[in-house]
Amino acid sequence: MANYIKRDIYLQKLVNRMNNGEVKVITGPRRSGKSWLLSRIFKDYLQSNGVDEKNIIIVSFDTDEEIYGDLTDHQALKSFLYSRITSSETNYYVILDEVQEVDGFERIVNGLNAKENVDVYVTGSNSHFLSSDIRTIFRGRSDEIRVYPFSFNEFCTDRTEPVTELWKEYYTYGGMPGLLRQRTPEQKVAYLQRLWNKTYLDDVVERNGVKDKVALSTLADALCSSIGSLTNPHRISNILKSVQHTAIDPNTVGKYIGYLEDAFLFEGAKRFNIKGNKYFDSIKKYYAVDVGLRAAKLNFRQQEPSHIMENVIYNELRLQGYTVDVGLVESREKRDGKLAYIQYEVDFIASNGIDRFYIQSAFELGSEEKRQQELNSLLKIPDSFKKIVIVGTDIAPYIDNKGIHYMGLFQFLRSGLQ
Repeated sequence: MANYIKRDIYLQKLVNRMNNGEVKVITGPRRSGKSWLLSRIFKDYLQSNGVDEKNIIIVSFDTDEEIYGDLTDHQALKSFLYSRITSSETNYYVILDEVQEVDGFERIVNGLNAKENVDVYVTGSNSHFLSSDIRTIFRGRSDEIRVYPFSFNEFCTDRTEPVTELWKEYYTYGGMPGLLRQRTPEQKVAYLQRLWNKTYLDDVVERNGVKDKVALSTLADALCSSIGSLTNPHRISNILKSVQHTAIDPNTVGKYIGYLEDAFLFEGAKRFNIKGNKYFDSIKKYYAVDVGLRAAKLNFRQQEPSHIMENVIYNELRLQGYTVDVGLVESREKRDGKLAYIQYEVDFIASNGIDRFYIQSAFELGSEEKRQQELNSLLKIPDSFKKIVIVGTDIAPYIDNKGIHYMGLFQFLRSGLQ
């Protein structure tokens, strides 16, 4: 079997969903490895478990090659696929890569999925039909798997350098799989900037009919600059006007942010009032899907280790299957002789439906005052779910006398929260 980064966390998700009667929808940004996951890793798994190659039908619409003719034509694709499914006595695995390029693809996919011996997998890089509309398009019979660029753990596969050196490389250039073919820093920078300018922005502009590409690019810069900061379209509009001298009204800002999220370039974490048990409308923190792409968009000008660490922690939590919110704890306290409501921020609330974790990202704890600042919000939370401080230095995990858990960044990235 070929020697490559196996991406076991995604392979296991695929294996767990095999032949479950639902369309497996694999989403994520372009060039994040979705095609490789299915056409190489998953295909190798199927063949190693006895599936004949002729029963694995793969069609990619993200290439200029027309091996079987122009299969973006609905009828041509349907005819081709059904000509390959020749028996009702054996299972077939149909993989359609970047299927959104085919008009009317949903009718073909639903038809294939209705066959008991056909297991269907589709990928897409734009979530317009894979998120809000997914239940309608696939008639409620779909199962989404989100793919991210390489995690730090995947990035370290077969690498022998000290972990601190690997971390420097990762937080500078990120985990886009295509970087494995780029040997020098100059090549890596050029590759990441090409992705932004020639792949992502052009794709967003074309798909959504954006008339002002410069404004869209400026907005992307603003999101990259403000990772980990609470914001909303009105605030971003004001920043663009005062700092960038770019006038984009809040409605357009909100619409453009939606386009960038649909392209899986950013994710927004909603703000949640822990004691009040409610969300705040419109206020979010935005995180880049990859810290290297974020750095490239800013021409590597803003390399703040604390913000980058927070972004990497967010992405790792999402990769591990958690839903992630940012938390707020309100406490009534006496300040300057008067009672006032004080707000404390919790970096992340991570939940998988069974467990919940409250997490603070602390690049370094330093003085006792700094340590207390990190702990205040966690100590104000009135429940018994696990509270964790992830520290940028490589420390041995421990629990303090207040029940707060501490772990080093590398331990978290290698072993998770458990």
